[in-house]
Amino acid sequence: MSRSRKRGLLVSLSGLPGVGKSSIASVLAAEIAAIWLRIDSIENAIRASGVVDDDMKDAGYRAAYAVAADNLALGHRVIADCVNPWMLTRDAWREVAHTADAELLEVEIICTDRDAHRQRVETRRMVSDGCAGPTWQEVVARDYRPWTRPVPVVETAGRKVCDCAADIRHMLAL
Repeated sequence: MSRSRKRGLLVSLSGLPGVGKSSIASVLAAEIAAIWLRIDSIENAIRASGVVDDDMKDAGYRAAYAVAADNLALGHRVIADCVNPWMLTRDAWREVAHTADAELLEVEIICTDRDAHRQRVETRRMVSDGCAGPTWQEVVARDYRPWTRPVPVVETAGRKVCDCAADIRHMLAL
């Protein structure tokens, strides 16, 4: 009996905290039946375990890469929801997809309305998983580097989350 190999799909989101990645990822995951890997949730769980101190280094990303690889190998759709600030982390997601022989869509999420972005960060900071998220100063000072290859960009300023998720769904032709 021959078995056809199922091919997974990885959607790798990047963008500064507060631009709308998690809001978009949660809607998109529900719409396309994908597994949502939220780095904030993973890192908060690792922190709560007491195994590591506040400096996560790359523990959350490594855990997410492993869980994504397992699910992609099963043919699942996976959404990676993390800042992805450097080409190093972006390339690591690319390698996860390549190793699993999965399709990959990389998308940068931005919010060009500085006031709206700041309000999101400051509002979210109070309710995010019981852990204080970054301050606005920490967000604007973050070492977030430009992409060195072209990727689609989704602008969230003044837009509904469902419309931003629809943009990505259209990129996927789903």
